[in-house]
Amino acid sequence: MTHHRIAVIGGDGIGPEVVDAALGPIEACAAKHRFSLALERLPYGADHYLKTGETLPDDAFRRLRDDVDAIFLGALGDPRIPGNEHARDILLGLRFRLDLYINFRPVVLLHPDLTPLRAVADGRGRTGAGGERLIDFVIFRENTEGLYLAQGRSKGVGTPDEEQIAEDVNTAPKVGRIIRAAFEWAQAHGKARVTMADKSNAIPAHRLWQRLFAEVGVGYEGITGEHYYIDALAMQLIKRPAQFQVIVTNNMFGDILSDLGAALVGGLGIAASANLHPGRPGLFEPVHGSAPRHAGKGDANPVAAILTGALMLEQLGHADAARDLERAVREAIAAGVRTPDIGGNATTTEVARAIAQAL
Repeated sequence: MTHHRIAVIGGDGIGPEVVDAALGPIEACAAKHRFSLALERLPYGADHYLKTGETLPDDAFRRLRDDVDAIFLGALGDPRIPGNEHARDILLGLRFRLDLYINFRPVVLLHPDLTPLRAVADGRGRTGAGGERLIDFVIFRENTEGLYLAQGRSKGVGTPDEEQIAEDVNTAPKVGRIIRAAFEWAQAHGKARVTMADKSNAIPAHRLWQRLFAEVGVGYEGITGEHYYIDALAMQLIKRPAQFQVIVTNNMFGDILSDLGAALVGGLGIAASANLHPGRPGLFEPVHGSAPRHAGKGDANPVAAILTGALMLEQLGHADAARDLERAVREAIAAGVRTPDIGGNATTTEVARAIAQAL
Protein backbone atom coordinates (compact mmCIF):
# COMPACT_ATOMS: atom_id res chain seq x y z
CA MET A 1 0.00 0.00 0.00
CA THR A 2 1.23 3.48 -0.91
CA HIS A 3 1.59 5.92 1.98
CA HIS A 4 1.60 9.71 1.65
CA ARG A 5 2.73 12.16 4.34
CA ILE A 6 0.33 15.09 4.61
CA ALA A 7 0.89 18.16 6.77
CA VAL A 8 -2.42 19.63 7.98
CA ILE A 9 -2.75 23.26 9.10
CA GLY A 10 -6.31 23.95 10.22
CA GLY A 11 -6.03 27.73 10.14
CA ASP A 12 -8.46 30.22 11.64
CA GLY A 13 -12.20 30.82 11.92
CA ILE A 14 -14.10 28.07 10.12
CA GLY A 15 -10.82 26.61 8.87
CA PRO A 16 -10.31 23.91 11.52
CA GLU A 17 -13.90 22.64 11.50
CA VAL A 18 -14.09 22.56 7.70
CA VAL A 19 -10.72 20.79 7.44
CA ASP A 20 -11.72 18.24 10.10
CA ALA A 21 -14.97 17.51 8.27
CA ALA A 22 -13.27 17.26 4.89
CA LEU A 23 -10.61 14.83 6.05
CA GLY A 24 -13.27 12.17 6.73
CA PRO A 25 -14.31 11.63 3.10
CA ILE A 26 -10.78 12.29 1.83
CA GLU A 27 -9.36 9.51 4.02
CA ALA A 28 -12.32 7.26 3.17
CA CYS A 29 -11.60 7.73 -0.51
CA ALA A 30 -7.92 6.90 0.02
CA ALA A 31 -8.83 3.72 1.87
CA LYS A 32 -11.28 2.69 -0.85
CA HIS A 33 -8.55 3.09 -3.47
CA ARG A 34 -5.97 1.27 -1.36
CA PHE A 35 -3.53 3.96 -0.31
CA SER A 36 -3.14 5.80 2.97
CA LEU A 37 -2.60 9.34 4.21
CA ALA A 38 -0.37 9.84 7.23
CA LEU A 39 -1.62 13.14 8.68
CA GLU A 40 0.61 15.42 10.75
CA ARG A 41 -1.31 18.29 12.32
CA LEU A 42 0.60 21.53 12.78
CA PRO A 43 -0.59 24.35 15.07
CA TYR A 44 0.22 27.40 12.97
CA GLY A 45 -2.48 30.05 12.79
CA ALA A 46 -3.84 32.98 14.76
CA ASP A 47 -4.06 31.22 18.14
CA HIS A 48 -0.47 30.02 17.89
CA TYR A 49 0.74 33.43 16.76
CA LEU A 50 -0.99 35.27 19.60
CA LYS A 51 0.37 32.78 22.10
CA THR A 52 3.98 32.51 20.85
CA GLY A 53 4.62 35.30 18.34
CA GLU A 54 5.53 32.64 15.74
CA THR A 55 4.05 32.58 12.27
CA LEU A 56 5.91 29.79 10.48
CA PRO A 57 9.33 29.11 12.07
CA ASP A 58 12.25 28.08 9.88
CA ASP A 59 12.39 24.51 11.16
CA ALA A 60 8.70 24.05 10.34
CA PHE A 61 9.24 25.46 6.87
CA ARG A 62 12.14 23.08 6.26
CA ARG A 63 9.97 20.17 7.34
CA LEU A 64 7.19 21.22 4.99
CA ARG A 65 9.72 21.61 2.19
CA ASP A 66 11.63 18.36 2.70
CA ASP A 67 9.60 15.83 4.68
CA VAL A 68 5.99 15.83 3.45
CA ASP A 69 4.25 15.01 0.19
CA ALA A 70 1.57 17.70 0.42
CA ILE A 71 0.29 20.49 2.67
CA PHE A 72 -3.45 20.72 3.37
CA LEU A 73 -4.32 24.19 4.63
CA GLY A 74 -7.51 25.68 6.02
CA ALA A 75 -8.52 29.32 5.75
CA LEU A 76 -6.40 31.99 7.44
CA GLY A 77 -7.46 35.33 8.89
CA ASP A 78 -8.50 36.51 12.34
CA PRO A 79 -9.95 39.87 13.48
CA ARG A 80 -7.67 39.77 16.53
CA ILE A 81 -4.77 40.33 14.12
CA PRO A 82 -5.93 43.27 11.96
CA GLY A 83 -2.82 43.19 9.78
CA ASN A 84 -3.05 39.42 9.27
CA GLU A 85 0.73 39.14 9.60
CA HIS A 86 0.49 35.46 10.44
CA ALA A 87 -1.67 34.70 7.40
CA ARG A 88 0.67 36.55 5.05
CA ASP A 89 3.75 34.80 6.43
CA ILE A 90 2.19 31.33 6.28
CA LEU A 91 0.26 31.45 3.01
CA LEU A 92 2.31 33.84 0.89
CA GLY A 93 5.48 32.65 2.62
CA LEU A 94 4.84 29.06 1.53
CA ARG A 95 3.86 30.11 -1.99
CA PHE A 96 6.95 32.24 -2.51
CA ARG A 97 9.52 30.22 -0.54
CA LEU A 98 8.47 26.91 -2.11
CA ASP A 99 8.19 28.66 -5.50
CA LEU A 100 4.67 27.29 -5.99
CA TYR A 101 4.25 29.21 -9.22
CA ILE A 102 1.03 27.54 -10.41
CA ASN A 103 -2.18 28.55 -8.69
CA PHE A 104 -4.58 26.03 -10.20
CA ARG A 105 -8.28 26.76 -9.85
CA PRO A 106 -10.93 24.59 -11.50
CA VAL A 107 -14.32 26.15 -12.20
CA VAL A 108 -16.87 23.35 -12.70
CA LEU A 109 -20.64 23.49 -12.43
CA LEU A 110 -21.56 20.61 -10.10
CA HIS A 111 -25.32 20.99 -10.51
CA PRO A 112 -27.34 23.22 -12.88
CA ASP A 113 -29.27 24.98 -10.13
CA LEU A 114 -26.11 26.30 -8.48
CA THR A 115 -25.26 28.89 -11.12
CA PRO A 116 -26.80 32.39 -11.15
CA LEU A 117 -26.82 31.96 -14.95
CA ARG A 118 -29.36 29.13 -14.73
CA ALA A 119 -31.44 30.38 -17.64
CA VAL A 120 -28.41 30.63 -19.92
CA ALA A 121 -26.03 28.17 -18.32
CA ASP A 122 -24.57 27.03 -21.63
CA GLY A 123 -24.59 30.49 -23.14
CA ARG A 124 -27.36 29.57 -25.57
CA GLY A 125 -30.50 29.69 -23.44
CA ARG A 126 -30.57 26.05 -22.28
CA THR A 127 -30.65 25.23 -18.59
CA GLY A 128 -28.98 21.83 -18.74
CA ALA A 129 -31.62 20.02 -16.71
CA GLY A 130 -29.75 16.77 -17.28
CA GLY A 131 -26.81 18.01 -15.23
CA GLU A 132 -24.36 18.46 -18.10
CA ARG A 133 -21.05 20.22 -17.42
CA LEU A 134 -22.07 23.53 -18.92
CA ILE A 135 -19.37 25.50 -17.13
CA ASP A 136 -16.08 23.63 -16.99
CA PHE A 137 -12.77 25.48 -17.22
CA VAL A 138 -9.57 25.90 -15.24
CA ILE A 139 -7.54 28.98 -14.37
CA PHE A 140 -3.75 29.00 -14.27
CA ARG A 141 -2.80 31.99 -12.12
CA GLU A 142 0.85 33.03 -11.91
CA ASN A 143 1.55 32.78 -8.20
CA THR A 144 4.98 34.27 -7.47
CA GLU A 145 5.23 37.78 -8.89
CA GLY A 146 3.13 40.67 -10.18
CA LEU A 147 1.74 43.27 -7.80
CA TYR A 148 1.60 40.68 -5.01
CA LEU A 149 5.36 40.94 -4.51
CA ALA A 150 4.53 44.20 -2.71
CA GLN A 151 7.41 46.06 -4.30
CA GLY A 152 7.17 49.82 -4.57
CA ARG A 153 7.49 52.90 -2.43
CA SER A 154 5.49 55.29 -0.28
CA LYS A 155 5.75 59.03 0.14
CA GLY A 156 4.02 61.43 2.50
CA VAL A 157 2.01 58.75 4.27
CA GLY A 158 -0.90 60.28 6.17
CA THR A 159 -0.61 63.67 4.45
CA PRO A 160 -2.91 65.22 1.82
CA ASP A 161 -0.21 64.49 -0.78
CA GLU A 162 0.26 60.82 0.09
CA GLU A 163 1.67 58.80 -2.78
CA GLN A 164 1.70 55.01 -3.06
CA ILE A 165 3.50 53.30 -5.92
CA ALA A 166 3.20 49.54 -6.49
CA GLU A 167 5.38 47.75 -9.03
CA ASP A 168 3.87 45.10 -11.29
CA VAL A 169 6.76 42.67 -11.70
CA ASN A 170 6.70 40.45 -14.80
CA THR A 171 9.80 38.45 -15.77
CA ALA A 172 10.25 36.29 -18.86
CA PRO A 173 11.24 33.07 -17.01
CA LYS A 174 8.19 33.17 -14.73
CA VAL A 175 5.69 34.36 -17.31
CA GLY A 176 6.96 31.73 -19.72
CA ARG A 177 6.68 28.86 -17.28
CA ILE A 178 3.08 29.56 -16.24
CA ILE A 179 2.02 29.85 -19.88
CA ARG A 180 3.83 26.60 -20.65
CA ALA A 181 2.14 24.90 -17.68
CA ALA A 182 -1.28 25.91 -19.04
CA PHE A 183 -0.53 24.51 -22.49
CA GLU A 184 0.92 21.32 -21.01
CA TRP A 185 -2.22 20.76 -18.94
CA ALA A 186 -4.43 21.46 -21.94
CA GLN A 187 -2.51 18.95 -24.02
CA ALA A 188 -2.60 16.28 -21.30
CA HIS A 189 -6.36 16.71 -20.80
CA GLY A 190 -7.48 16.89 -24.41
CA LYS A 191 -8.37 20.58 -24.43
CA ALA A 192 -8.36 22.51 -27.69
CA ARG A 193 -8.11 26.10 -26.50
CA VAL A 194 -5.98 28.15 -24.10
CA THR A 195 -7.01 31.74 -23.36
CA MET A 196 -4.57 34.34 -22.05
CA ALA A 197 -5.77 37.51 -20.33
CA ASP A 198 -3.76 40.68 -19.80
CA LYS A 199 -4.17 44.45 -20.09
CA SER A 200 -1.40 45.11 -22.59
CA ASN A 201 -3.37 47.88 -24.28
CA ALA A 202 -2.93 50.00 -21.13
CA ILE A 203 -0.01 48.37 -19.25
CA PRO A 204 3.17 48.15 -21.35
CA ALA A 205 4.69 45.49 -19.05
CA HIS A 206 1.99 43.07 -20.17
CA ARG A 207 3.35 43.04 -23.71
CA LEU A 208 5.75 40.44 -22.36
CA TRP A 209 2.72 38.15 -21.84
CA GLN A 210 1.69 38.75 -25.44
CA ARG A 211 5.09 37.84 -26.84
CA LEU A 212 5.64 34.74 -24.74
CA PHE A 213 2.09 33.47 -25.20
CA ALA A 214 2.58 33.56 -28.97
CA GLU A 215 6.03 31.95 -28.77
CA VAL A 216 5.06 29.14 -26.39
CA GLY A 217 1.78 28.37 -28.14
CA VAL A 218 3.50 27.55 -31.42
CA GLY A 219 4.88 24.37 -29.86
CA TYR A 220 1.45 22.86 -29.12
CA GLU A 221 -0.12 21.54 -32.28
CA GLY A 222 -3.88 21.21 -32.18
CA ILE A 223 -4.34 23.78 -29.38
CA THR A 224 -5.61 27.24 -30.30
CA GLY A 225 -4.24 30.16 -28.32
CA GLU A 226 -6.55 33.15 -27.94
CA HIS A 227 -6.13 36.49 -26.19
CA TYR A 228 -8.59 38.68 -24.31
CA TYR A 229 -8.07 41.89 -22.44
CA ILE A 230 -9.04 41.24 -18.84
CA ASP A 231 -12.16 43.42 -18.88
CA ALA A 232 -13.45 41.76 -22.05
CA LEU A 233 -12.77 38.31 -20.61
CA ALA A 234 -14.69 39.12 -17.43
CA MET A 235 -17.65 40.16 -19.57
CA GLN A 236 -17.46 37.00 -21.69
CA LEU A 237 -17.33 34.80 -18.58
CA ILE A 238 -20.75 36.18 -17.68
CA LYS A 239 -22.19 36.04 -21.19
CA ARG A 240 -20.88 32.67 -22.44
CA PRO A 241 -18.77 30.83 -19.84
CA ALA A 242 -19.09 27.52 -21.68
CA GLN A 243 -16.73 28.72 -24.42
CA PHE A 244 -13.67 28.64 -22.13
CA GLN A 245 -11.46 25.65 -21.31
CA VAL A 246 -8.10 26.87 -19.95
CA ILE A 247 -7.34 30.44 -18.86
CA VAL A 248 -3.85 31.67 -17.98
CA THR A 249 -3.12 35.09 -16.51
CA ASN A 250 -1.11 37.03 -13.95
CA ASN A 251 -1.36 36.99 -10.18
CA MET A 252 -3.89 39.76 -9.60
CA PHE A 253 -6.11 39.05 -12.59
CA GLY A 254 -6.10 35.34 -11.72
CA ASP A 255 -7.20 36.15 -8.19
CA ILE A 256 -10.12 38.22 -9.47
CA LEU A 257 -11.17 35.81 -12.22
CA SER A 258 -11.12 32.80 -9.93
CA ASP A 259 -13.56 34.47 -7.54
CA LEU A 260 -15.76 35.40 -10.49
CA GLY A 261 -15.54 31.80 -11.64
CA ALA A 262 -16.53 30.57 -8.20
CA ALA A 263 -19.60 32.81 -8.26
CA LEU A 264 -20.59 31.33 -11.61
CA VAL A 265 -20.79 27.80 -10.18
CA GLY A 266 -22.22 28.37 -6.71
CA GLY A 267 -19.86 30.47 -4.61
CA LEU A 268 -16.64 30.25 -2.64
CA GLY A 269 -18.00 27.44 -0.48
CA ILE A 270 -17.39 24.99 -3.32
CA ALA A 271 -14.23 26.53 -4.85
CA ALA A 272 -11.05 24.45 -4.65
CA SER A 273 -7.47 25.45 -5.40
CA ALA A 274 -3.95 24.07 -5.49
CA ASN A 275 -0.56 25.80 -5.38
CA LEU A 276 1.88 23.71 -7.36
CA HIS A 277 5.43 23.33 -8.57
CA PRO A 278 5.96 19.98 -10.32
CA GLY A 279 8.28 17.79 -8.27
CA ARG A 280 7.69 19.66 -5.00
CA PRO A 281 5.06 19.26 -2.29
CA GLY A 282 1.94 21.18 -3.20
CA LEU A 283 -0.09 23.48 -0.98
CA PHE A 284 -3.82 22.74 -1.16
CA GLU A 285 -6.31 25.27 0.22
CA PRO A 286 -10.00 25.98 -0.31
CA VAL A 287 -10.61 29.43 -1.75
CA HIS A 288 -13.08 30.67 0.86
CA GLY A 289 -11.95 32.86 3.75
CA SER A 290 -11.95 32.15 7.45
CA ALA A 291 -15.45 33.67 7.96
CA PRO A 292 -14.99 34.28 11.72
CA ARG A 293 -18.69 35.06 12.29
CA HIS A 294 -19.58 31.53 11.15
CA ALA A 295 -16.96 29.79 13.27
CA GLY A 296 -18.43 27.22 15.62
CA LYS A 297 -21.95 27.40 14.15
CA GLY A 298 -21.60 24.16 12.19
CA ASP A 299 -22.99 25.62 8.96
CA ALA A 300 -19.77 26.18 6.97
CA ASN A 301 -19.62 24.41 3.62
CA PRO A 302 -16.96 21.64 3.54
CA VAL A 303 -17.28 21.02 -0.22
CA ALA A 304 -14.47 23.41 -1.20
CA ALA A 305 -12.11 21.66 1.20
CA ILE A 306 -13.22 18.21 0.00
CA LEU A 307 -12.73 19.14 -3.65
CA THR A 308 -9.37 20.63 -2.70
CA GLY A 309 -8.61 17.21 -1.25
CA ALA A 310 -9.52 15.69 -4.61
CA LEU A 311 -6.96 17.97 -6.27
CA MET A 312 -4.42 16.78 -3.70
CA LEU A 313 -5.17 13.12 -4.43
CA GLU A 314 -4.77 13.73 -8.14
CA GLN A 315 -1.42 15.45 -7.68
CA LEU A 316 -0.29 12.55 -5.49
CA GLY A 317 -0.90 10.24 -8.46
CA HIS A 318 -4.42 8.97 -7.70
CA ALA A 319 -6.54 10.40 -10.50
CA ASP A 320 -9.18 7.67 -10.19
CA ALA A 321 -9.64 8.42 -6.50
CA ALA A 322 -9.93 12.14 -7.24
CA ARG A 323 -12.70 11.51 -9.81
CA ASP A 324 -14.46 9.20 -7.36
CA LEU A 325 -14.43 11.86 -4.66
CA GLU A 326 -15.76 14.46 -7.10
CA ARG A 327 -18.55 12.03 -8.08
CA ALA A 328 -19.52 11.60 -4.43
CA VAL A 329 -19.71 15.38 -4.01
CA ARG A 330 -21.98 15.66 -7.05
CA GLU A 331 -24.27 12.94 -5.74
CA ALA A 332 -24.61 14.54 -2.33
CA ILE A 333 -25.41 17.94 -3.87
CA ALA A 334 -27.91 16.39 -6.29
CA ALA A 335 -29.59 14.63 -3.34
CA GLY A 336 -30.09 18.01 -1.68
CA VAL A 337 -27.56 17.58 1.13
CA ARG A 338 -26.33 21.16 1.15
CA THR A 339 -25.26 23.82 3.61
CA PRO A 340 -27.23 27.12 3.72
CA ASP A 341 -24.85 29.00 1.38
CA ILE A 342 -26.00 26.84 -1.54
CA GLY A 343 -29.66 26.57 -0.62
CA GLY A 344 -29.80 23.76 1.92
CA ASN A 345 -30.10 23.30 5.67
CA ALA A 346 -27.51 20.58 6.34
CA THR A 347 -24.65 21.06 8.74
CA THR A 348 -20.96 20.88 7.93
CA THR A 349 -20.77 17.39 9.42
CA GLU A 350 -23.90 16.15 7.65
CA VAL A 351 -22.59 17.20 4.24
CA ALA A 352 -19.23 15.52 4.85
CA ARG A 353 -20.97 12.36 6.09
CA ALA A 354 -23.22 12.23 3.01
CA ILE A 355 -20.21 12.54 0.71
CA ALA A 356 -18.38 9.78 2.58
CA GLN A 357 -21.46 7.56 2.30
CA ALA A 358 -21.70 8.25 -1.44
CA LEU A 359 -18.23 6.75 -1.81
